[in-house]
Amino acid sequence: MDSRYFTEEHQLFRESLRDFLKKEVVPHIDKWEETGVIDRFIWEKFGEMGFFGIAYPEAYGGLGLDLFYTAIFLEELQKINSGGFAAAMWAHAYLAMTHVNAEGGEAIKEKYLIKSITGEMIGAMAVTEPFGGSDVAGMRATAVKKGDTYVLNGSKTFITNGVYSDYIVVAAKTNPELGNKGISIFIVDRDTPGVSATKLDKLGWRASDTGEIAFDDVVIPTSNLMGEENKGFGYIMQHFALERLIMGINAHARAEYALEYAIQYMSERQAFGKTIDRFQALRHTIAELYADMEVCKEFNYSVTARLDKGEYVVKEATISKLKSTKMADEVVYQCLQMLGGYGYMEDYPMARLLRDSRLGPIGGGTSEILREIIAKMIIDKKEYKPAVKH
Repeated sequence: MDSRYFTEEHQLFRESLRDFLKKEVVPHIDKWEETGVIDRFIWEKFGEMGFFGIAYPEAYGGLGLDLFYTAIFLEELQKINSGGFAAAMWAHAYLAMTHVNAEGGEAIKEKYLIKSITGEMIGAMAVTEPFGGSDVAGMRATAVKKGDTYVLNGSKTFITNGVYSDYIVVAAKTNPELGNKGISIFIVDRDTPGVSATKLDKLGWRASDTGEIAFDDVVIPTSNLMGEENKGFGYIMQHFALERLIMGINAHARAEYALEYAIQYMSERQAFGKTIDRFQALRHTIAELYADMEVCKEFNYSVTARLDKGEYVVKEATISKLKSTKMADEVVYQCLQMLGGYGYMEDYPMARLLRDSRLGPIGGGTSEILREIIAKMIIDKKEYKPAVKH
């Protein structure tokens, strides 16, 4: 435990979360991985334990805790070896709910945030489109105002919780001529006429329902607008720092899990009359991988501390995701190698871990896009500023 960031209370929280996951989640993981459907009861159990309310105000049933509780939540979810289950939980709690809490008016919070914290409602965040991933400004979905409603048309893809969620936080253009200055954010109930979803078949994250969602003349009341009209791009960018840091933390946690597993395996596996953790070539490989993981983890904690103080850490969070996800892929790849033939078997955790980890450098902004953002900040001296609160 690092006493600069974690207190005794944090440690107790980690232990109770770990026990909960072991008892309530782990026994079901293989089934959820196989079916691609996470049973509804587990969301409500998470809600009962307060896990979805960690970062949210007490007024809505949350716990209002610091960001290191969130870091613990993310780390422990990575260590049960289902990137898909972890994603379903954090996409609800930190993508959809972040917007509901930050931009939703009082009526929206009363209706959606309270039930999201209890796990009675599941949320999804829909920004990415089939024709443009990280190019948020180039989105084609539109929301045309008609009287006291908006009519929503378009499609979104790669949406976590895109099939089984109860509501979707959707970004669409309300003023297409303005480009990125004409985007707004809405909350849409899943059962609204004209909303349909198709489940996508993925390499990894198999427990989570990643969907393509179509909006066909979906009529929603103007009260479903979140924040101010045409200010959506700023809201999305505002929360990208948190999303990228989340993916950075996820990455160092799964790398740590891979190393712990490989080291344990190596201490038991014998070759040429001794355990393989005695062979210098393997020991030194593990030492290098461990050092890379520790560097990322230390950096991610420092960014977490700054974000928790309210600093606008868009550059640092972008670096966190870029470096940590690349590191995790390398660590998992090498740890699989340490298991030899067993690493390639589905009965051992590394095969799934390798598939799940590969999404790290893709989702939530590809590494290519992240490099360009960093280049703009350090070479072109571009400054990203927080969105003005409405």
